Amino acid sequence: MKKLTAVLALVAVLFAAPAFASSHKEAPEMKAPGSCEATAAEKKLSGAAKNSFLKKCNATPKTECDVKAGEKKLAGAAKNSFLKKCKADAAAMAAPAGASATK
Repeated sequence: MKKLTAVLALVAVLFAAPAFASSHKEAPEMKAPGSCEATAAEKKLSGAAKNSFLKKCNATPKTECDVKAGEKKLAGAAKNSFLKKCKADAAAMAAPAGASATK
């Protein structure tokens, strides 16, 4: 009986994991202007914690490079290096092909 209960519990966990993962996705890639407020409400923040969160959230604009670094879960020197290269690559792609040539 104990084995059957353990197997049923394991099966329940296996079926519940994908549902939990799909309902708890990462933050959207590019933050909309009011989404910091919504995220604070989702996290049930209030008082000083909410004010601190909103200050940080609104002060840091999310670029595509920031989003990619977050997806890769980079931190410290690795994140700084990645952001530097990513922004340089983005600037090179944005510049017209003939603009970089000098006479």
